[in-house]
Amino acid sequence: MPEGHTIHRLARRHRRLLHGQVVEVSSPQGRFAEGAAQLDGRRLEGTDAWGKHLFHRYDDWWLHIHLGLFGKFRDGALPAPEPRGALRLRLVGERSWVELRGPTACELMVDAERDALLSRLGPDPLRKDADVEAFLARVARSRAPIATLLMDQKVIAGVGNVYRAEVLFRHGVAPLAAGRDLPGEVTAAMWDDLVGLLEDGVRAGRIVTTEPEDRERPHGRPRRVDAHYVYGRAGLPCRRCGTEILDADHVGRRLFWCPVCEA
Repeated sequence: MPEGHTIHRLARRHRRLLHGQVVEVSSPQGRFAEGAAQLDGRRLEGTDAWGKHLFHRYDDWWLHIHLGLFGKFRDGALPAPEPRGALRLRLVGERSWVELRGPTACELMVDAERDALLSRLGPDPLRKDADVEAFLARVARSRAPIATLLMDQKVIAGVGNVYRAEVLFRHGVAPLAAGRDLPGEVTAAMWDDLVGLLEDGVRAGRIVTTEPEDRERPHGRPRRVDAHYVYGRAGLPCRRCGTEILDADHVGRRLFWCPVCEA
C-alpha cells in the first residue's frame, strides 16, 4: 500500500497538471459514473493530502481517493489514450489527462463529510499544521506496542510498513515496547525523523532510510539493495552489527527488526 509520501507527491503532481482548469470527468468502468457526472465541467480548485488520503477540490465537492493495496494513477499529455479495462476515473484537462484504477475509495464528499474523516486520522508528519503533541500524547498513554501504534492511522497518518520498520531501527526501539514505556524524547525524535524521511520520499519518489556510511556504495544515488536497514531484509546481516535480521507477523503485516540494535 502506498505510504504518505506517495499521496503527497500525487497531490502535488495533480496540482501541476490540472489546477485551475475546467476538467472533463468520466468513469469508463461505470462504478463512479454518478460522481463523475457531478464533477464533469467543473474547475479543479486545489489538491490536498492527509496521510494516505488524497483530495481534489471542485466547487462544493471534495473528490476523495484512497488507493489501498491496488489503486494506481497514470497520467500523460493529450491526447488521452482510449479507455481500457477497469478504469474507475478519468480526468482530462487542457493539456493533460489522469487515470485511476483499482482504488479502495473513489467518492464525493461535502465539507462536513471530509471533516468527519479527518477527525478520525492522526497528525500527518508532512503537513505544516500537524499536531505533534497529539501524537506524543497518544503514544505516551498507550499500552499497545509502538510497532502497532505507528501503523495506526488514528495515531499517526501516512506511516506504513516500511517507514515503521525503518524508524524503529534508526532509533534503536524494540518494536514490541509499549508506547507508554518509551521516553518522551525518543518518541519526539522518531516524529522528527519521520518528518525528514517522508519529505525525502516526496522529493525522490522512493523510500531511502539508510545513511551513506551504512551502504555498500556510500557515494552516488542509493541502490535499491542499499535503501533500507531492516525492511525486506529478513535473514540478512544487520548493516550495523551483523546480526541476522528477524521478521514476524504482527497484526497482519510483516515486521522486520534487528534483535541487537533494537533490544
